Amino acid sequence: MTKKCDIGLIGLAVMGENLALNIESRGFSIAVHNRTTSKVDDLIGGRAKGKNFVGCHSLEELVTNLAAPRKVMLMVKAGAANDEYIEKLIPLLSPGDVIIDGGNTLFSETERRTEYVESKGLLYIGTGVSGGEEGALLGPSMMPGGSEKAWPLVKSIFQAIAAKVGPKGDIPCCEWVGPRGAGHYVKMVHNGIEYGDMQLICEAYWMLKNALGLSNDELYDVFQSWYEGELNSYLIEITRDILSVKDPDADGFLVDKILDTAGAKGTGKWMSQLALDLGVPSTLVTEAVYARCLSAMKDSRVRASKVLKGPTGKYAGDRKEFIEQIRQALYASKICSYAQGYVQMQAAAVEHKWPLKFGPIALLWRGGCIIRAVFLERIKEAFDADPNLENLLLAPYFTQAVEKAQPAWRNVVKTAVELGIPTPAFASALAYFDGYRAANSPANLLQAQRDYFGAHTYNRTDKPGVFHSDWIRLRKEPK
Repeated sequence: MTKKCDIGLIGLAVMGENLALNIESRGFSIAVHNRTTSKVDDLIGGRAKGKNFVGCHSLEELVTNLAAPRKVMLMVKAGAANDEYIEKLIPLLSPGDVIIDGGNTLFSETERRTEYVESKGLLYIGTGVSGGEEGALLGPSMMPGGSEKAWPLVKSIFQAIAAKVGPKGDIPCCEWVGPRGAGHYVKMVHNGIEYGDMQLICEAYWMLKNALGLSNDELYDVFQSWYEGELNSYLIEITRDILSVKDPDADGFLVDKILDTAGAKGTGKWMSQLALDLGVPSTLVTEAVYARCLSAMKDSRVRASKVLKGPTGKYAGDRKEFIEQIRQALYASKICSYAQGYVQMQAAAVEHKWPLKFGPIALLWRGGCIIRAVFLERIKEAFDADPNLENLLLAPYFTQAVEKAQPAWRNVVKTAVELGIPTPAFASALAYFDGYRAANSPANLLQAQRDYFGAHTYNRTDKPGVFHSDWIRLRKEPK
């Protein structure tokens, strides 16, 4: 009798195919299926030829080829396709079997599906998978959540295929995150931070290019030097690489031939929307989403550029000093971005009763994923020192780092304004920092306004209670 496979995977687009090859390369047998069955045949006859794969042309065949308890991973487009496959799989599976969603799914959908699948006697996992096609093949960051009883059933596979970090390279970037939709929520925050990181790097690039007039070769050298320091990260590394690539079809650099309209797949927008629902100020991801929206208005921007005028010119000061100031501004803004992401996860953990462990989450992002960076070790250390840390900005290392960067940060934002170079993420990060460090704010006037026009009431600083005033009767009559 042929030995049954360790896991099944449905969906052989780029991510699914690479993840399947990763799983098999770690010593596991895998059965695969795709709606378009020619993709199954192409994989079995191509990249998977001679490997421990079983190609299946139907869901029935897939399930039949799996060892109990069966584990079926869906790598399909998030949305209706998940529900469709779940409905088809439920009658074919047995109590205790596991359905796994490895796509970018809105956490509330995972909450709903976990409850539904468990009601059918099965187990459900919603796991974030980060790292793109390279990560899927060589080792992604994985953020699983859902039915806790399912974790022991998939742990050996997930941790084997995940990226590894640590002094010995043996700490997997995969650990159980929490119940129901917790895994997909953490992945969404990862993606939101990714949006902010990318926008901040783009603004640094734009300042270097337009305020200082750096060539692409000079920009390459700058990002290389940044990569060697505290900004060491995957996104800084690939930015450096991009700036070195010549256009294979024409003169000049490839990046300069790319149309300046950015796309998005929705996870950044979800994080921003959910931050508003929770009442937490995740301003960096919101500005990053809006920057992409504005970039997409290319035709409108071209028309406006012929009508609307503003300042132009170059930075007149010391070039080397200003490059260092931009680096410091980027680092301080990055700290604020992560601080906001963690505040949102903390608020979501309370709202949804998830026992999230924030230090270990930083380790999940230390390798394999898009935002991987040396910087994340500092975040883990901060939460190790204080598991109830209210805000990363209050951890001594980050407090000192931002304090050191403040003069440079403020000068970069001021210079951008003076030169008419848009830096919404830099400016938003600085505004968040200044707002967060302020013991008092102008919201006292705002509350007075709300009470004046809508009788919304207010609290006082000098005595307890809830108050409403007749502002019209009390006001001073205008002369």
